[in-house]
Amino acid sequence: MSQESNPMNDNQIPAQPTPAGRDEVFDRIAAGLYSLASMLVGEGEDGVRLVEMAVANSENSVCHNPAEARNSSRRMMCVAALDTLLLRDPGSLAAPEGLKPADTCIEDDDLAAAGVSGDELERMIAGPERDRMRKWLASLPTALRTIFVLRAVAEFTSVETAALLAAHGGPRAAGWTPAAVGEVFRQGLCSLASQLIQASSSR
Repeated sequence: MSQESNPMNDNQIPAQPTPAGRDEVFDRIAAGLYSLASMLVGEGEDGVRLVEMAVANSENSVCHNPAEARNSSRRMMCVAALDTLLLRDPGSLAAPEGLKPADTCIEDDDLAAAGVSGDELERMIAGPERDRMRKWLASLPTALRTIFVLRAVAEFTSVETAALLAAHGGPRAAGWTPAAVGEVFRQGLCSLASQLIQASSSR
């Protein structure tokens, strides 16, 4: 698995790796985590630091339950990423006030609503269109980008995402609710759909 592989697709980790296979398990976990970290906090030292921390803390559990280690390290890394974003800009993850459903091109807060499957998103993140995808993500406001990555890439639910933001996004993030997360994610999906249309028309 390449370093830029999508953490959505690290589910093929063997349930009981042999001692010789544990290094491969760590490599897979680390690759998925780095891809996820780089989308949340950017590529570079911050992303590497978050991955090293998460992998180090999963070292014991991977020997007993690799899938549990993967999920635990993913959540741990996301929490640390939110802490990093908060340090960079204390108000960047603030919950919106008076958020109302917008009239967008996407009706449901589900990746498929944008006409994208999990495999297609993986190809966009790790394939030839990687640079375009990263530039699009970087152009999004921090809260929108964070919610998109947590929902579409890390595959947290709206309930889980709202809880993470409320707990680790600072005092102004306490008001995040699953409904608000769903609405913001829907806006992100609409933006993604627009990007796909532009990409298709430019070919």
